[in-house]
Amino acid sequence: MSPRNENSGALPREGEPRLAITYPADLPVSQQREEIQRAIRDNQIVIVAGETGSGKTTQLPKMLLELGYGARGRMIGHTQPRRIAARSVASRIAHELGEKLGEGAVGYQVRFTKNTAESTRLKVMTDGILLSEIHGDRQLKKYDAIIIDEAHERSLTIDMLLGYLKRIARRRPDLKIIITSATIDPERFAEFFGKKDRAGDLHPAPIIEVSGRTYPVEIRYRPLVLEPEVEEVDDLADLRSEERDLTEAITDACDELIAEGPGDILVFLPGEREIREVGDELEAHLQKRGGVASRTDVLPLFGRLSEQDQQKIFSPPKNGRRRIVLATNVAETSLTVPGIKYVVDSGLARISRYSQRTKVQRLPIEPISQASAKQRSGRSGRTSPGIAIRLYSEQDFDARPEFTEPEILRTALASVVLQMTALGLGDIESFEFVEAPDKRAVRDGVRLLEELGAIRPEKNAPGGRTLTHIGEQISRFPLDPRMARMLLEADKRGALREVLVIVAALSIQDPRERPLEKKAHADQLHARFTHETSDFLTYLQLWRHLRERRKALSNSAFKREVKSEYLHYVRIREWWDLHAQLKDMCRDVGLWPSDNPASEASIHQSLLAGLLSHVGLYDERTRDYQGARNSRFVVWPGSAIAKKRHDYVMAAELVETSRLFARTAAKIDPAWIEDVGAHVLKRSYSEPHWSSKKASAMAYEKATLYGVPIIARRAVTYGRIDPELSREIFIQHALIEGQWSTRHHFFRDNVRLIEELEELENKARRRDLIAGDAALFEFYDARIPAKVTSGRHFDAWWKKQRHETPELLHLTRDILLEDDAEEHAAGFPDTWVQGDITLALRYAFEPSARESSDASRPSTKGSVKDGVTALVPLAVLGRLEPKGFDWLVPGMREEKIAELIRTLPKPIRRHLIPAPDKARAVAQVLREDDPNTGERFVEAVADELVALPGVPDDLPLYGDEFEVTKLPAHLRMHFSVRDDRGREIGSGDDLDALKKKHRARVESSAARQAESFGDRDLEGFPEFEIPPTKRNRQGGLNVVVYPALKLREEGGKVSVDLTAMPTALDQRREHVRAVTHLVTEALGSDSAQVLSSLPNPTKLAISQSSYGSAKALLADASLAATAELISRTDSKGLVFTKAEFDGLVEATSAAHAELSRTLVLAAIDALAAHAKLQRAVSKVSSLAVLQQLTQIREHADSLTSGRFISRTPAHIVTEIPRYLKADLHRVEKMQDNPARDAQLAWQLEDLKNMFDKAKHKLSAEVLESEEAREIPWMLEELRVSFFAQQLGTRYTVSDKRVRRAIADLG
Repeated sequence: MSPRNENSGALPREGEPRLAITYPADLPVSQQREEIQRAIRDNQIVIVAGETGSGKTTQLPKMLLELGYGARGRMIGHTQPRRIAARSVASRIAHELGEKLGEGAVGYQVRFTKNTAESTRLKVMTDGILLSEIHGDRQLKKYDAIIIDEAHERSLTIDMLLGYLKRIARRRPDLKIIITSATIDPERFAEFFGKKDRAGDLHPAPIIEVSGRTYPVEIRYRPLVLEPEVEEVDDLADLRSEERDLTEAITDACDELIAEGPGDILVFLPGEREIREVGDELEAHLQKRGGVASRTDVLPLFGRLSEQDQQKIFSPPKNGRRRIVLATNVAETSLTVPGIKYVVDSGLARISRYSQRTKVQRLPIEPISQASAKQRSGRSGRTSPGIAIRLYSEQDFDARPEFTEPEILRTALASVVLQMTALGLGDIESFEFVEAPDKRAVRDGVRLLEELGAIRPEKNAPGGRTLTHIGEQISRFPLDPRMARMLLEADKRGALREVLVIVAALSIQDPRERPLEKKAHADQLHARFTHETSDFLTYLQLWRHLRERRKALSNSAFKREVKSEYLHYVRIREWWDLHAQLKDMCRDVGLWPSDNPASEASIHQSLLAGLLSHVGLYDERTRDYQGARNSRFVVWPGSAIAKKRHDYVMAAELVETSRLFARTAAKIDPAWIEDVGAHVLKRSYSEPHWSSKKASAMAYEKATLYGVPIIARRAVTYGRIDPELSREIFIQHALIEGQWSTRHHFFRDNVRLIEELEELENKARRRDLIAGDAALFEFYDARIPAKVTSGRHFDAWWKKQRHETPELLHLTRDILLEDDAEEHAAGFPDTWVQGDITLALRYAFEPSARESSDASRPSTKGSVKDGVTALVPLAVLGRLEPKGFDWLVPGMREEKIAELIRTLPKPIRRHLIPAPDKARAVAQVLREDDPNTGERFVEAVADELVALPGVPDDLPLYGDEFEVTKLPAHLRMHFSVRDDRGREIGSGDDLDALKKKHRARVESSAARQAESFGDRDLEGFPEFEIPPTKRNRQGGLNVVVYPALKLREEGGKVSVDLTAMPTALDQRREHVRAVTHLVTEALGSDSAQVLSSLPNPTKLAISQSSYGSAKALLADASLAATAELISRTDSKGLVFTKAEFDGLVEATSAAHAELSRTLVLAAIDALAAHAKLQRAVSKVSSLAVLQQLTQIREHADSLTSGRFISRTPAHIVTEIPRYLKADLHRVEKMQDNPARDAQLAWQLEDLKNMFDKAKHKLSAEVLESEEAREIPWMLEELRVSFFAQQLGTRYTVSDKRVRRAIADLG
């Protein structure tokens, strides 16, 4: 065979010269030309399996041309998996045919670059270009032959093309299809394109295998863990395996290969980071070795390498220097690096994989397949015999998968689904792929398109789905569907001009370069374009800068400037070209950029439309972002927003390397997500409730975007979500419970009627008298339309309906009440009458109501406790007496009596069973009794129980046997004290305690009633008559106050005011005190005469007493004498006219001086006795009587402290010296028998405590009685009889007599 075989059989187009087709003789494929052409003539589909260097890529198209294909207006289509390969292959074929590329028979088309002519017979293109042409040429009629080159790479587009070509091959038997592949599983393609005969047997497509033009390659295995060789048995004890890291292993391998002789070394590494790390270590190692090794250049090779650094790889080395090229898997098949003789294979690569869990494309580092390992080692045998070192064991190699998994099995399939739907290829799951994709990946692709609004279900469409209007627009863009969706949203928001720039930038390699040795300088220059919260806007700012500089500079100057700023000119041109073509495509689908600049929010909302599943929420706890479907990611460190924390971010892509990184990210407002992604938000609603303010049923909404919380808890109207339940809530809360502010007459009337009838239930302590909620709901449900779900809906309906049936929604007593309701409410009056006071009663049937209220917080409604509550105006609180309230109202007495019986001791209770029957009988008897007679309820009940038939007459039941404290709270009268405005200021069950607590307020309220007649700082008794009572109307009540003179002390000065007191008792106490003071003033004092008669020692003793001076003591004695003399008169000092007052002065004047002198002398004796007692006490040193001595001191002080003369009744003042002498006798005798003394002291203390307890239960009137006032002095007399009986007592006294006297008070 001659070196060049010419063929004149290639048929040119009419009027064109014949092609001079020759075949290089040194190519293996040339030697099998006839066999290949014969297979093409005899078969529609041929599989050509050729090893690297066989020449199949460049020679097969010429064979088809020689056979006459690509003529008569048709072309030969020749696909390549990469753009750079399509251009280089087209250029090589054109050169071999002697044609000018793009002007003769050979042309090419890649992405947005088309270089063909009318005369083109062979069109070299990327796989994607041929796939896109199916849109307009369903049968690919412009081609009569198609070559799918490098089919073994199994990209998405290759697999789609193979499946589609198999489909149309049946309809186009004239179409020749040649599938070329490396010698990697060609049988799979042959079987895929095989045909079945009538018997059902499969006949695979023919395979023609072509050997490669390669040299032998020696494979050496150098795993990271080296096992030493054993030469002798004695060496076994010293055996140790050597474990190396990847960098160390590569360094050792390079040393080994350098020693083999000249030749460049190609090292395969998984990624850029590893290339940099190994490169630094390797350079340092080679410089350290010196010699030949030091004359070695270490060069990186990866996809993002700058054009300048790429030229270093493909340019011949200078001065014969050796090169070590550190490359990723891009050097595995796509690129041929000249001069390579040695290969070091790490056995690792970053393989693009789609994560089913996170729904993102990952780039994990994985062990490569056997086929990839063979491709790598084959790079060392292209020009001469080579050596390949594998940094793993032969056993590891044998265990690896034979082939790399096809892309369709490990990538996102949204674009595939979109394209196939657009082409009408049917359901992807039923499409004939060489290998069917994973069903989960298909579902994810469909889900993404549904998320973007690109597809919708269509029963009659192929695959059961069809494109939406948005989907049709998206399918016309040769872009990721996400990017196309961004453009459509940008047009809607007036941001298309800006988003076109950003989408174009996201579709190309970053034009910003960072040379390894100039990273810091490059970063400094690029910082001018950085936007602090958005990498997307960084692209926009860079774009604007480039456009401005392009206008200002010439083309060559612009190239120089961008190069100096570490910007890649070719990528910038590609950016511009892509932007222009995207702009044209937008026009084709009716999208036009706006002339007005868009806001940053509009730009980001447009981008967000395509990135909804790339949103993340910052997690303060883990310091990363929670992404879609429980993924976790961090912002790529090179991003402008990585330095600051932002609550929500979105990213153009999520890539998993060492961890999941968000690349090209921006801060976003979560409100944008709800706006743009409402259709994919998962919303849930909780806690449906009624809102009186909104007059509607509301619920709390929670919204998540693929698991990312967007709305945590937001109140929303529930009517649109669940109309039926919302209507039920409206009827229940608005109409039945009255939680609605409206002016409808029916509503107001119904509420008023129900409140009236509820009072009947509270009185009867039953909840079954009024129709329940169910009956009311049925009433409204039958009358209100189903469409009414809120107050607004109701108003709209009722506005018309009320004119037709105005009484439609009015409730009546007949509808609401049971038949016996009125009878049950008898015995529960609305008021309580005590004398001239009438109190309103409120009833509540709330067994769980609180037992106490916070009186410090005034409220209009107050706290109405379970049972019956008397509303007590503050103005009458002072006059109200506890008597009678223990009877409660007639309707509650039967229950109270039954509960009282249950509190009795068992010996008594057993005679009173059954308790309910006995209670009913007694309640009937007491029903008409008047509680205000003063008889205690327990005494009346006890009397009537004993009188019942069958009850023993001698049953010891008198009333106190009942344990009233055990009664339920609702069986005690409650009191609610109200101020002038009707606000509750206090509440409780103890009326006396409430009176004491609010005494100051009561007096203040009464004093305000004296404004019409009161006066201050009177100089004497008024000339006018003081009215004994004064009546006013207040709050609908007759309020009675009692005018009185009252003393007021300020700064040691005593003044007299005319005011009003709340009760007659208060009037008597205060008025008499003031009158006594005025009478004393009128009588004057003979203190000067008395003072002159007192010896100096007595004056000294008085000055050391609580009085401080003899003058003060004489004044107090004078006041005490006046009080005593007034108490002997008929009026007792309660005088209201000037004449009565003057008569009082005259009646007391005669005996005043003598009585004053008597009191003074008695007081002096008392002070002398007190001094003597103190001296005696101080002399006792026994610790056994220390407690008693303390009691004696306190007792003596209580008798002689303060103004004790006027504080003590006059007839008792003369007895004080005797009481003190009794203490002195006690001191003298107590040490003889301390135990007896302590016992007597305990008896006195016990009686005192008994009286103190009794005082808490006694009314103020009783405490003011002479009997009650005498009790303390009875105790003093008993003390004298205990400790100094020889001194005698005023009357016979004993422990028993004192106890009886105390008991008689109650």
